Amino acid sequence: MTKTRRQFGTWSSPLSPTMMTTTMRLNDVAWDSDGETLIWCENKDGHGVLMIQKGIDAPHELIPADQSVRGRLFYGGGEFCVQSGMVIFAGNHGRLYRQSLESGTPRPITPAFGSAASPTLSPDNRYVLYVHTYEDRDCLSVVDSAGNAYPQKLVTGADFYMHPVWHPTGELIAYIAWNHPNMAWDSTTLHLVKIGMGENGLPYGKEPNVIAGDNTTAIFAPQFSPDGRYLSYISDASGWGHLYVYDIEAQTHTQLTDGDYEHARPAWIQGLKTYGWSADSQTIFLLRAKEGVTGLYAYDVAYGTEKHIDASGHYTHLEQLAVSSNGTLAMIASSSKISPRVMSYSGQGFERVHRRAGAESIYTDDLAKAQAISWIGHDGEKVHGVYYPPTHQQFTDEGAPPLMVIVHGGPTTQKTLNYEDEAQFFATRGYAVLYPNHRGSTGFGRAYTQALRGMWGIYDVEDSASGAMALVDRGLADPNRLVIMGGSAGGFTALQSLVTKPNFYRAGIVRYGVANQFMLVMDTHKFEARYSDSLLGALPDASAIYRERSPLFHAHHIKDALLLFQGSDDTVVPQNQSDTLVEALRMNGVQHEYVVYEGEGHGFRKPEHVKDYYERILRFLAQMVVYM
Repeated sequence: MTKTRRQFGTWSSPLSPTMMTTTMRLNDVAWDSDGETLIWCENKDGHGVLMIQKGIDAPHELIPADQSVRGRLFYGGGEFCVQSGMVIFAGNHGRLYRQSLESGTPRPITPAFGSAASPTLSPDNRYVLYVHTYEDRDCLSVVDSAGNAYPQKLVTGADFYMHPVWHPTGELIAYIAWNHPNMAWDSTTLHLVKIGMGENGLPYGKEPNVIAGDNTTAIFAPQFSPDGRYLSYISDASGWGHLYVYDIEAQTHTQLTDGDYEHARPAWIQGLKTYGWSADSQTIFLLRAKEGVTGLYAYDVAYGTEKHIDASGHYTHLEQLAVSSNGTLAMIASSSKISPRVMSYSGQGFERVHRRAGAESIYTDDLAKAQAISWIGHDGEKVHGVYYPPTHQQFTDEGAPPLMVIVHGGPTTQKTLNYEDEAQFFATRGYAVLYPNHRGSTGFGRAYTQALRGMWGIYDVEDSASGAMALVDRGLADPNRLVIMGGSAGGFTALQSLVTKPNFYRAGIVRYGVANQFMLVMDTHKFEARYSDSLLGALPDASAIYRERSPLFHAHHIKDALLLFQGSDDTVVPQNQSDTLVEALRMNGVQHEYVVYEGEGHGFRKPEHVKDYYERILRFLAQMVVYM
């Protein structure tokens, strides 16, 4: 049968702009103490919902529709905890709420000021330990779980806190802290604190003891073993994020895992989980990432051996691992062709899907299969990325396809072989897609991440361009139809690429991109207020570098068409960044289109805006790339 020949970029896609508005985000998953009740948090259109499923019963919403479950520190996360038939969650007005799993309505247990995240119940269920921020001052606070007493600060003094956990006896807590100008993946410390009981009936912290971490090491995700003997944690002291245990009585540290792979994630949000203890404290189940693929492993603590668990061969990305008291594992799982699912695994190959983020109505053969690739950068160093070939095999075309080079944000994040509806949106229309994991990305060891220090706007720009040319050299992309795209830090890389490499790309698409590095430092939120110290240098000494790496001051070098998007309520990269750049583009006669979405922040959530966003991109690409 003769196949219909159609131009790349014009293929009929199963993913319409309207369908892009229906994606649901799965945030976290946890077991109640009974080992049978599963709770997860999902988010649709910016509204967070807690779902509950007990045994074989159908899942249902746990809280009223007028509540939105959302952690409001950093970029979110740490929304809830569950224990003994009770859930504590971060809800409206930055408050913590208590909700029975059986019946009733949520009851606030903290006042309506500041923001709270990462609640964790004490072993006797009497107290809630959590991270709190108010007027840019962070602390660990504690409140009684009934909300009868005013909360009090338990630990203060650091700029940031994360991962608070209780010892099984309730006599110790552990947590992670760090200070400006470091970020959570640069330098953090692990603290162990003895707990006393005050006259007001609330716990208080005695002198904290730093047991791991320093100025060149990042610690991640502490957990106590159920028997109370160990405090486990992940450290990148070896150059990779590996699992350690601290024997509390012997005061000794033991590294359990080793090799060129990662067990940590960059802590842009609270509440990240990549491992968990079995109830008998004999086994640690852990997620291991290598070259974009996440696998599930079991480590025997007594014998020092590990094995790979083939929970399901069709998943390539796993996150938010939760271990029940009966040994069932729950997590969020996906692949490049399977949208995220809440799934559980109880051994012997038995997998159960509890929730699907997407309808999964698209035939998988119509979707692109992502591939982890690498290439040699401009300076001879190895660079990594994820490549999606154009799919939809009923169409053919001559020559190589246009290429969308989509730069991730952060810049300290990573693209993996998980489901990316954005990539599928383009690949199913006949575009090749490349996500460069440029130097500075996580997942390839500490040295690879730290390589971007002082080099932001150079390595990310060069690694994106060399990745595009690597695909051109392999016959997988048309050198005359390259498009660079990105948001936030990725938007900066796109803009800086158009400044320093005019006419290399055919066009650029930017969401809330950093255009003025000086304004970013002055206007952004606390979490990233000193991030640029490592990426560019400390002001005022590095002012020349800030000016050199600010696309606004070099907009006259931009020759390629631009499509720009901005949210009016963005507090990370405020609208004034895009406004001033657009004015410079107008003055220099650069072809551009500028769209501001009212009421949107650092990311677009309203369905009408998401639909409009993708429709405008298709029109822009048709004009600039498809029918050029």
